[in-house]
Amino acid sequence: MTPGTSAKASAPAQSADEAFRSEMLASLTSDSLHLILLPTEQCNFRCVYCYEDFQIGRMADVTVQAVKRLVDRRIGELRALGVSWFGGEPLLARSIVEDISSHITAAVANRDSVAYTADMTTNGYLLDAATFARLTSLGIRSYQVSLDGPQTVHDRTRIRANGHGSFARIWENLLAIRRTRTDAQVLLRVHLTPANLPAMPELLRNIRDTFLSDERFSVLLRPVEHMGGPNDARLDVLDQRQRDIAITELRSLLTEDEASPSLFDAPHVCYASRPNSLLIRADGRVGKCTVALNDPANTIGELSPDGSLRIDQARLDPWVRGWQATDWNAVGCPYAGMPRREAPLLSIGRGPGRPAL
Repeated sequence: MTPGTSAKASAPAQSADEAFRSEMLASLTSDSLHLILLPTEQCNFRCVYCYEDFQIGRMADVTVQAVKRLVDRRIGELRALGVSWFGGEPLLARSIVEDISSHITAAVANRDSVAYTADMTTNGYLLDAATFARLTSLGIRSYQVSLDGPQTVHDRTRIRANGHGSFARIWENLLAIRRTRTDAQVLLRVHLTPANLPAMPELLRNIRDTFLSDERFSVLLRPVEHMGGPNDARLDVLDQRQRDIAITELRSLLTEDEASPSLFDAPHVCYASRPNSLLIRADGRVGKCTVALNDPANTIGELSPDGSLRIDQARLDPWVRGWQATDWNAVGCPYAGMPRREAPLLSIGRGPGRPAL
């Protein structure tokens, strides 16, 4: 969900075994905590490839307070705290984002030993310059915004809930952000499909000429994939060979330097495989993966009102199996090929008959 930067060329090379051990230590340490927070699971977009069902609304106040208490419980033992804001569209619940972020920044203010980082995945429609500055002041210093092509192409796939396009407003917001001096990073996630490839050179040249002279902006080229959404059967995606060719050719439009910091590669290890990374849904359920939201196996526990976590170990184990097996594939995407165990369903969260919050 949050791209990682490539290692610097000057860094000493690691063997595969050394790299795995290093990643495992980072994932298993108890003094590091990564929370993916969904302040709402509603969205103002209806992207054609989206896999979410928007059945859950804003995070209830009891859950907001529980998140704060979880931070308070853990802060004294942490060396690193990371928060990733996701949705739905998190800026539809901006007040919740600000409330929890204010609490966290106050909690870490006098703790020099705690490294706090925060990022947000947003469709960008509500990310105007004032919002960008305000959220950055609360510690959110990295933003990911998606584009699907020039306006005529983008507006066919990244559609607002009212059926209208979204490109013009997003681009206007990005230009406004570029004009500020706010110190935060903006990753432009450019989606690739067979249908939009012909239009990509136009978009990428425009991005290069408009944004990439500003070190705060960077680009990630990501092919659209089948994620289980309602339009999956009709969704045309690039095969692996097409992806490799397209990304190589399109990167050359952005930079002549393959090691440029303007380009980011996906990390080798998925956050969902890390025991110290937890998804807190708007209804208080605890999960691992932001894609498998509707899979019962993704619910591994719940966040209690007092900020304590109730985790079902039998449900957690399949997500973290790759570490014991020394399996790069399983830590790269634990959901793919995940063994299904006969663990009882947890009677928590938005169970049968309980309305959406």
